[in-house]
Amino acid sequence: MRTHHRVPGARPPDSPGPLGRANIEGRPARYTTTLAPFTGRPLGRVPHCGPDDVARAFDQARTAQPAWAQRSVRDRAKVFLRLHDLVLRHREEAMDLIQQETGKARRDAFEEVLDVALTARHYGRHAPALLKPRRRRGALPLFTRTVEYRRPLGVVGLIIPWNYPLTFAVCDAVPALLAGNAVVCRPDLLGAFTAVWARDLLQRAGLPSGVFRLVTGPGDQVGPMVVGRSDHVCFTGSPATGRTVAALAGSHLIGCTLELGGKNSFVVLDDARLTEAVEGAVRACFTSAGQLCMSAERVLVHHSLYEAFLQAFTVRTRALRLGTTFDHHYDVGSLVSRARLRAVDGHVRDAVAKGAHVHAGGRHRPDVGPYFYEPTVLTGVSADMALHTDEVFGPVTAVYPFRDDEDAVQQANAGRFGLNVSIWTRDTARAHSLGLRIRAGTVNINEPYAAAYSSVDAPMGGMGDSGIGRRHGRDGILAYTEAQTIATQRLVALRAPAFMPQATYEQAVSRVLLTVRRLGAG
Repeated sequence: MRTHHRVPGARPPDSPGPLGRANIEGRPARYTTTLAPFTGRPLGRVPHCGPDDVARAFDQARTAQPAWAQRSVRDRAKVFLRLHDLVLRHREEAMDLIQQETGKARRDAFEEVLDVALTARHYGRHAPALLKPRRRRGALPLFTRTVEYRRPLGVVGLIIPWNYPLTFAVCDAVPALLAGNAVVCRPDLLGAFTAVWARDLLQRAGLPSGVFRLVTGPGDQVGPMVVGRSDHVCFTGSPATGRTVAALAGSHLIGCTLELGGKNSFVVLDDARLTEAVEGAVRACFTSAGQLCMSAERVLVHHSLYEAFLQAFTVRTRALRLGTTFDHHYDVGSLVSRARLRAVDGHVRDAVAKGAHVHAGGRHRPDVGPYFYEPTVLTGVSADMALHTDEVFGPVTAVYPFRDDEDAVQQANAGRFGLNVSIWTRDTARAHSLGLRIRAGTVNINEPYAAAYSSVDAPMGGMGDSGIGRRHGRDGILAYTEAQTIATQRLVALRAPAFMPQATYEQAVSRVLLTVRRLGAG
């Protein structure tokens, strides 16, 4: 496993960057000092917001929201088209900051920049059409004019994780804001400074300052306060916390959108091109050091290709470069924290102790950085091992053989998650058919995850324990609105006229409805 360290002239991992201008709500007395994953040295202090700070943020958001909602959708959209340009122009600064906070490789940090740009452009262009008033069929053709309007909910709460701090700070906020809402965002302590940078960039794009507010602090303290004051909450994180968020949202009679991770499968059919499938598996399993909700932790290979695939995949995995540079000289970055390192290493140790075999990796690499863990390939993983069903959320995957398509579907559907599946084959029609039988919110054919995720016009989300609701597409913006129906009755009343007996009226209406039904006009 080759390693790369900081090259001369590269930005040091603990360089402060924009960390000095956090400007979080209030003046809290308590802080958490976050550490740079590349070095383990202090990176910055993140304040703990208390009840008064959270209340102030929501008050400011509610004060700013009506004026923002009164602007036309096209006017609001201009902000996000400018954001598209700004994030691409300032991508180097964004990637520096993402790497400082998360320790991920630079190419993985660029995925976040690209995600923000694609999301901002899509909704900036299409929100006016998605949100426009729509004529609906009335009770009586010609006599009833019915229009559906989409109205903002008010203030949307975002509770976001550390693993994609720019993506989650912006990409869920964009449709919520474009729909006319204000947003109060609680970023994870380990991604807070990227969220600050994102807020500043939104304001540079023209977003009014009060419309997007930040509150920080421990999730178990600040999260419930955010849910309790929101009109809708969007949460990305673990299923356990997601259940708590959903229960709390239900108690306040507000909606929630939950994306809760997965135990995703990478399926190699018997006609797959081996070299392409191996390269795809490397990306699927080790992007962002496996700290990606759509990461593949189960590689299912047809028995006829199993040995050849395993050998090639092992060789390719061992060749991946680990490093701490702010450039493109390495492939895999660090885990985010010591707690994440312990969790990943614990899963591997448990599996090995129970009989699993390590083909690549399986080691902590403190010589590279304090939280580095080698990309790891295992076989012989069985149902009695936690790694078999639990989400590892690290650079660890298990390879399994399957007999036929039916066996592949059964293995892919095993467990309680249903977020993403990747299918590799030369026969895309066959893959489509298999995909329809697999319980997963997104199915990627001959691509690990990006084809579906970057199709921003299409919904993305999970089934089962992987979540509720969808981001992206029409669903991803309408979730932040309420439907209002305004109907106007003309000429004919929906009741018996004064001169007509009720029985006669009922008979006449019934005849009209039957005629409409036969003519196919209703």
